[in-house]
This record gives sequence, C-alpha cells and structure tokens, in this order.
Amino acid sequence: MNNAKLIAGIKKYTMIIALVVITIFFAWRTGGKILLPMNVTNLIAQNAYVYVLATGMLLCILTGGNIDLSVGSVVCFVGAVGAKMLDKGFNVWVSVLAMLIVGLIIGAFQGYWIAYQKVPPFIATLAGMLAFRGLSNVVLDGMTVSITNQTFIDVFGGGSNCYVPDFLGGTGINLTCMAVGVVACLIYIIVQARSRMDCIKKGYVSEPMGSMVIKAVLICIVILVFSYKLAMNKGIPTALIWIMLVVLFYGYVTTKTRIGRYLYAIGGNEKATKLSGINTERVYFIAYANMGMLAGLAGILTIARMTSSQPTYGQSYEMDAIGSCFIGGASAYGGVGTVSGVVVGATLMGVINLGMSIMGVDANYQKVVKGLVLLFAVIFDVLSKKENSK
Repeated sequence: MNNAKLIAGIKKYTMIIALVVITIFFAWRTGGKILLPMNVTNLIAQNAYVYVLATGMLLCILTGGNIDLSVGSVVCFVGAVGAKMLDKGFNVWVSVLAMLIVGLIIGAFQGYWIAYQKVPPFIATLAGMLAFRGLSNVVLDGMTVSITNQTFIDVFGGGSNCYVPDFLGGTGINLTCMAVGVVACLIYIIVQARSRMDCIKKGYVSEPMGSMVIKAVLICIVILVFSYKLAMNKGIPTALIWIMLVVLFYGYVTTKTRIGRYLYAIGGNEKATKLSGINTERVYFIAYANMGMLAGLAGILTIARMTSSQPTYGQSYEMDAIGSCFIGGASAYGGVGTVSGVVVGATLMGVINLGMSIMGVDANYQKVVKGLVLLFAVIFDVLSKKENSK
C-alpha cells in the first residue's frame, strides 16, 4: 500500500522533480551561474510571453487536446500594430487597449470558425499563423519600428527601471521583494489550511496532514529562495507582476468557475457534456477568443522587452506555449491539466534554455533537447493513461 502511494506521489510530481533535477544539473555544469540573481531575473523577463501564452493554450488543450498554432504570428501582428500606434504618438494606454482588442478580435474570429462552423482547430489556426505573419510584414513594411515611450517600456518590463520600487528602503537587498515573498507564503498556508478544513467539514477525502505540511514547507522554501534571488538583484520585475496576474486569475477560473468546469467536461467527454445541456460551442469560442487576447498581452510584453517591433518576432512562440502545457502535465487528449502545471512546464523550458545558453550550447542542439523533453512528457502521459485503463 505504501509503495503504491509512493509511486502515485512520484507520478503526480514527476515534472516538479524533473525541474529540481535539471536545475541542479545546470547549476553544476555552469558553476552556479544559472542561480545568480541576475540570471534568475532574466529567466522571468525572457520567458514572460511563455507563461502568458501557455496559460491561454491550456484552455484550448483542455477542450480535447486542441491547440492554437497562430499565437506566435498574432503576437508579432499585435506588436506591430502597437509599435506603429506608439510611433505615431498615440496615448500609451489607448495603444495598449487597442492591442488587447486586436488580439481578442483575432481570437474571436478564429473561435467562430472553430466553434460554430466546425473547422478543425489545426487548420483554422494554421491559416491564422500564415495570414498574420504576412500582415505583420505589411504593417511594418518589413522594417524594425523602435519604441521610445518610456512609460510603456517600464510598465510592461522592458527597461532598466522596470522593477517595483523598494518602498521599505533596503540597502544591498530589496526588502519589499522579501516582504512580498513572506506574505505570499502566509497566503499560501492560509489557503491550504482553509481548503483542508472545508474538505473535512464536507466529508470529502482530504490530503494527509503530514503530506500537506511537507508540501507547504517545500513550496514556502522555494518562494523565499526565489524572492531572495530577486531581492539581491533589483527586486520584483514588472513582467513578473503581469505573469502572476494571469496565473492567479486563470488558476481561479479553471478551478472555481463554471466555465472552468465546462472546459474539463468537454475534454473528458464532449458528447456527454453537450447532452447535459452545456453549450459546447460557446465554450470553444471563449477558449479561442481568450487565447487571442492573451496573445495580445504577450505581444505587449514582447515589444516592451525588445523596445522594438520586427516582422520576425514571435517565431516558435506557439511551440514554446504548447510544449510548456504538455510538459506541465496537460493531457494530449484533453480534460487534464492545471495552471500550476503550466507554470512548472514553462519554468522547466526556461531553465533548459537559459542553462544551455550559459553553457554555450549551439541553438540547434537546444531545439533537439527541447523536442526530446516534450516527447518524453507526451509519452509519459500516454503510458500513464494505458496503465490506468488496465
């Protein structure tokens, strides 16, 4: 019985264990450079778009393993529109709102064909990938458009000042960053304790107390170490704030709302879900419209970090997002996956990219390694399902 529980626990936290092992490996191979405060901050800034896109991609995958191949091109197109507006002197917030609306309209357009006209998601989004890549070139005239609006750059994480100020006035270490880490730990502990009490009160099966305490301690240690690393650099990057807003909001949506339950239900059994009276077409439409809006946000974060817009931006972004979802535990068949898993998957991809870059590994070999990691994650999912079906 104990062995069975141990095996189940290992399967549940396979990718977290893999993340820890890979981080230790790169810490060893890089002489600890990957754990330097500056590199930890770079991990967040360089992969902000992955966290945002992967969160939206999860909702599409939940509906039955469906994906959106157009997000990289949409990121580029939205960035091109925003850069042109800023270049022509439009108000920064009007430009930001326009970028989000453009992304939402694109997502809604593709969602309409997928949900109501039954065009396969692969085909509809492949068409979008080609079309919006071409339109990006048209908008930019094949040229690079620089972004000079300092407010835009600082708020969305692209400049040297794009950090939350240290309101506590720390010297040598950002005390505000450390305080936020401590508060995050306290909130996590309170939420877990309340969740356990609710389960016990309602008579549900609850996690063993010892297991919950160990998990809480480990997670709090990770949060505090992460906060310390950021605090030793410049503090909390503004890109991290946008990531956390997206992750927390969609974590709530997928676990506590009706639309979240519908997404999982459709991925589990679409026919049964439709027969139960749920408007499955609307759920599909919402998933893809939402993906377009998050692609718009990713476009904003991308051009803010690069302080420019180019026709080549966004290439392979869709693969990073899809890979992060599957590596983070989302099922290729749909109906299974969590936002927290996506965060683990995106972080794992980021650590691999950063570690190999520091080691000077050729970019082509980096793609090979990422492909193998993705293949392993999907194979693990398939084999797990076969074993459970026996």
